Amino acid sequence: MAKRKRRGLVPLIILGTLAVLLVVAFFLVDSGLRAFAQDRAETEISKRMPASVTGDVTVTIGGTSVIAQFIGGNFDEVELTAPKLTVDGVPASVHVIARDVSTNTAKAIGSLSATLDLDEAALNQLVQASGSAPADAVLTLGDNDVALTASVKLFEFDVGYSATATASAAGDTLNFTPTEATVTSGIGDIDATPLVNLILQQAPIGVCVASYLPEGVELSDVDISPERARVTLESSTLRLTVQSLTTLGSCAD
Repeated sequence: MAKRKRRGLVPLIILGTLAVLLVVAFFLVDSGLRAFAQDRAETEISKRMPASVTGDVTVTIGGTSVIAQFIGGNFDEVELTAPKLTVDGVPASVHVIARDVSTNTAKAIGSLSATLDLDEAALNQLVQASGSAPADAVLTLGDNDVALTASVKLFEFDVGYSATATASAAGDTLNFTPTEATVTSGIGDIDATPLVNLILQQAPIGVCVASYLPEGVELSDVDISPERARVTLESSTLRLTVQSLTTLGSCAD
């Protein structure tokens, strides 16, 4: 009787072993497909980046089974990392998370959130390239603000000043708004108070970055620290097509 019971268990043991092997095989294949899909995505992104953009991009596909996501026509999350990207000569570290990414590239990504880290030199390069700041303007990164040195024209004299400015971001523009200012040169014994007030009342220095970004990608926040300016970008209209990725925004004159 004991032998019969053991014989009856043999098919169950075999079936159980086969099931385990099939599960292992599925995950091995799935892992291989994930690696293949990530490598393919990196290659395609490199091909489709604008000519003004250089640097390596690493792609990570999140979620559970890549096979199931592909069959369902949607990837839960795709992460892109580019620690040494250069856009029009401006170096930056970029991190992107795209969610609800359809395998149909004609459809917009559900949501895209990205951070762009600029060091002090890169930020100044971006400011000067914008043409909207004084030619001699220099920004120094601080804790939650920036120090700004520049000059203004007053009665044919170049008057130097230093200011503390807060940073904000909206739409396609980074804004630097002076909150404190000190005149540093150029006016002799003249009372500097009116000039300081003029500096504080003037419109913020606006740095448009639309020409660096695909249309539909907008700035939502900026965080300043002594090490970097971290700009947050968002989009819900971007599509993974050549046209969408290479059609850049424009800045109003």
